Amino acid sequence: MRPARAVLLGAAAAIAACALAVRARGPDAGLQGPAPQPEDQGPTLLSAPPGAFFAEDAPALIATLGDPTGPREIWLRAKTYRGDFVVARPVELHGVRGAILEGTGTGTVLEITADEAWIDNLTVRHSGRRHTAEDAGIKAKAARVRVTNVAVEDSLFGVVFEPCPACVLEHARVRGTADEPELRGDGVKLWESHDATVRRCLVEDSRDVVVWYSRRVLLERNVVRRGRYGTHFMYAHDSTVRDSRIENDVVGVFVMYSDRLHVEGNVLAGARGPAGVGIGFKESDSVDVRDNWLVGNTTGTYIDRTPRSANAPVVFERNVFALNEVALRLHSSEEGLSLLSNDFHQNVAAAEVEGGGDALGVRFDGNHWTEYEGYDLDRDGRGDVAFEVKQLSGELTGARPVLQFFDGTAAMSVIDAVAHAVPVLAAHRVLVDPHPAMTASRSEGSSR
Repeated sequence: MRPARAVLLGAAAAIAACALAVRARGPDAGLQGPAPQPEDQGPTLLSAPPGAFFAEDAPALIATLGDPTGPREIWLRAKTYRGDFVVARPVELHGVRGAILEGTGTGTVLEITADEAWIDNLTVRHSGRRHTAEDAGIKAKAARVRVTNVAVEDSLFGVVFEPCPACVLEHARVRGTADEPELRGDGVKLWESHDATVRRCLVEDSRDVVVWYSRRVLLERNVVRRGRYGTHFMYAHDSTVRDSRIENDVVGVFVMYSDRLHVEGNVLAGARGPAGVGIGFKESDSVDVRDNWLVGNTTGTYIDRTPRSANAPVVFERNVFALNEVALRLHSSEEGLSLLSNDFHQNVAAAEVEGGGDALGVRFDGNHWTEYEGYDLDRDGRGDVAFEVKQLSGELTGARPVLQFFDGTAAMSVIDAVAHAVPVLAAHRVLVDPHPAMTASRSEGSSR
């Protein structure tokens, strides 16, 4: 039996290598996601109304901002105003295109401490570099502040709301510093900023977009690239991220200790490297994840104790998991987790469970799997036999715990590909979808 098994393993390894080579060729022509977002964020062509008040230089601007009897609406010309500025009364600060606030490089360039201030159509650049003080391009510590059509450059932190309830950041462009990635600050940071909105913004080459201790936050139609966390939620209950493109970050979206989140219509792509995750959850309840595209990540989705209770269900529905190394990685079998009508398209591995466990407590139903080789005799669009994922590596690590050292490596991926090619070699079931879909039902993204 042993020689025969060795021959089978050798043949299966060759078959698996061929299968992996085919998958490595890249996306097929039929895989097309939502259209890209327009990238015109930042200052626009804006003209001052007749009779507008202009601050002619930096000293005049500082004096006007500090004058409680000064004009409510202040305009800046297409020139550079050098200094660090504080908005301590509810003004509207507008710039014609080309208006620049350039900081001293020792602190925050523009600090807002007045409720209902509006900052519009400016370029803000050259903050300090102190992480202890979180030197930023723009920092708001007030309520109902609006920051629109701004560009933030050469600043440690980009835009910081802490705390800033009901504040709005819209149509902004934030680019991180040229420092090493580990020395950069957050592009956008929301701290205790309930009911805040970040909409139609472009954030590139910063550390994170952070939503911490903030409820009912809306992140909508944003683009985040080349950061560490595309968005990091923590204690951010009842928040929403939708219709955004989060690309080429270490982690696309990660959610910790946050309940009733809605993740809708996003593209989460290119999270590569050993820590690469399209979207991950840790100890979060009552989450909806619908109509997203998770493409080309090391791990498409990572789930750790989510939900914590089967009475607070988490649902993944109509998402596309495509061309990931592992589409779904689970810390354990999460009861209360459902995956319904998703499309699992040419992933190297459909699912893995850490520690050699299984996902038999997770509900899978009506998903499309490119690996499925069943039939549909009654033509109802569902396979007549269940789809199963079996994991030979799980059997090996269960029998020899020392092999857990190799979990997640290419060697273990090849072993599981062997199990797929020759199912008789593996008896360890990871998941079962009793009614697999014969064709994919894909969302083309939101029309918002």
